[in-house]
Parts: sequence; C-alpha cells; structure tokens
Amino acid sequence: MLTEQQALYDARAKVLKALAHPTRLYMVDRLEQRECCVCELQELVGADMSTVSKHLSVLKAAGVVSDDKRGKQVWYRLRVPCILNFFGCVEEVLRQDAADKAAALERGRR
Repeated sequence: MLTEQQALYDARAKVLKALAHPTRLYMVDRLEQRECCVCELQELVGADMSTVSKHLSVLKAAGVVSDDKRGKQVWYRLRVPCILNFFGCVEEVLRQDAADKAAALERGRR
C-alpha cells in the first residue's frame, strides 16, 4: 500500500475509533441539536467530569468536535456536521441486516 493511502486509512480509522463508543455517539447526537458546555454533557451522560472530558478529548483529537472556552466553561460543537450523514448510513446497514435476518428466518419456517 502506498504511504499516502496508508495515511488516509489511518486517519479514517482514527475518526471511526473516536465514534466507536456509545457515550461518544450520544454526545455527537446531542451536539447535532446545539453546542453544549461540558457540564451539560456531564448531566446528560450521567458520568463524572473526568470521563466526559476524556470522551470529548477523543472526539476533539479526531476532529469531530471543536471547543470554545468562555470564562470557566468549555463549550463543544460539531466541527463537521456532515458526520451525521454517516450515522444515517450505519442505520441503513442495521435496517438491511434486520430485514435480511427476518427473511432468512421466514425461509427457514417454510
């Protein structure tokens, strides 16, 4: 594999790894609606501040979110909202998989 290709695949994997946690997926969904401060996300997630901060750090390092410090609070927002298109694609995969399994089950009953 060419070095440029490897770098691209590594970068893609970094974004996918950042999204590969239910709490981070939930945070991204919430940030779709509006930017949130860390304290709001902590309340929504129901985890301690250090855990929420770690999740946000992973998302920020991958380029999924950006932050803005305002006084003592840090506010987060989606850096590239088109990431949500990816979620739609993932959900289509899940729907198709469920339909295929249901069809196979139905064929097995005959």
